[in-house]
Amino acid sequence: MSRHAAVFDVDGTLVDTNHLHAVCWWEALRQAGHRVSMTSVHGAIGLGSADLLEHLLGQDRDRDEDSAISAGHKALYGTWHERLTPFDGARDLLRRLHADGWPVVLATSASGPELTALRAAIDADEAISETASADDVDTGKPAPDPVQHALELVGAQAQGSVFVGDSVWDMRAGRRAGVLPVAVLSGGVCRAELEEAGAREVYTDTADLLRSLDGSAFGRR
Repeated sequence: MSRHAAVFDVDGTLVDTNHLHAVCWWEALRQAGHRVSMTSVHGAIGLGSADLLEHLLGQDRDRDEDSAISAGHKALYGTWHERLTPFDGARDLLRRLHADGWPVVLATSASGPELTALRAAIDADEAISETASADDVDTGKPAPDPVQHALELVGAQAQGSVFVGDSVWDMRAGRRAGVLPVAVLSGGVCRAELEEAGAREVYTDTADLLRSLDGSAFGRR
């Protein structure tokens, strides 16, 4: 069994997509007749589709609408697939960790063509050992399942492993999975919220983490 793994969220962490997702969800909700503030939508980014809709519309919503709203978001977001852009340092960070002997695993709510587009944007497939997608688990973040599944894919233990994400949902999932949660601010969530959710270290973005790698959780392992 590997001693540790480097697990990464993708949206808002490695690829600059959170605000695109927020706009697409806002528009899909608007088309379905729901008025939800952009701030509320942005705060829900990082949840899987079903959990996001429950977070925004509540348990008493008309669940028959869920599929159509999710499909609307997927169609709107799909128009951006070819223009997705990684954050500075994201590609080099994954390659550096891979070279240092860390199994790198992506843990994301994306799947299918969306996941393909994200991996194409990152352009570091040679450094990525495995991907734990939304199709692989029954319960998404903030449940620990996606992170635990990511560890299982490379035979890693939670102790000594690190999960890098940008949302409170990521931090809660990492904490519950028993790994060390590390946050980046690139998803638009403030430092205080991330630390309250469990972040042990906070960096501006992947470029900042790469520059600080030797003194980070990765450098101390």
